[in-house]
Amino acid sequence: MRTQLGVVTGASRGFGLEVARELAANGWDVITVSRGPSAALDAISSITSVRGDVTDMDLDGLLRAVGERPVDLLVNNAGVGGTGRHLHGLDRAELDGAFAVHVWGPARISGALLPSLRRSARPLVVNVSSRLASLNRQAAGEYQQLPTSYAYRVTKAAQNMLSICMANELGPSVRVWAVHPGRLRTALAPADADVEPADAARRLVALVGEDTKTPLSYLSLDEGPLPW
Repeated sequence: MRTQLGVVTGASRGFGLEVARELAANGWDVITVSRGPSAALDAISSITSVRGDVTDMDLDGLLRAVGERPVDLLVNNAGVGGTGRHLHGLDRAELDGAFAVHVWGPARISGALLPSLRRSARPLVVNVSSRLASLNRQAAGEYQQLPTSYAYRVTKAAQNMLSICMANELGPSVRVWAVHPGRLRTALAPADADVEPADAARRLVALVGEDTKTPLSYLSLDEGPLPW
């Protein structure tokens, strides 16, 4: 039986690191993409680390690491925060940078790996989204108490549209999920963070293992389906 292959971006720390660890612990081969080194990743023999920034890296190294193998799971996890919490503080460079990481990065990596994804019987792309990307909830004022940057909210909402566009184009052959991992205690943690990254990673890997054929989903690992 073929060993499943997962690719995880933004895996040098936090949620991405824990997803890579959890996949490896469940018998997957894992290829990670990170800007910096990670001794934790290097210590796991079933993980191959590729260095680079998802927005502008030379993808030859990633494609060589994948080779002709099917990619069963792609987790687009690389992310950035922001500082502009009010309209007058919105910075063009910060917005452009967040768009590059949250939208262009997943689009670029997914496009490059599409032939490999299509070699899998049940490929899945997980774009690591946020509850803050929900236009319905934002319009209802549910998150007004959270001091989150314009750049993060706007580009995560754009990432959700990317997920919808991808699912509409790729149809049932490649499933696309926008996944909010929970209120994670990480470097980008919100004020109400209450979930350890390792716990969220276990939930994600368990969900990936379920026999679901849902082609498009926007969901929270601790709440279930979210309104777009």
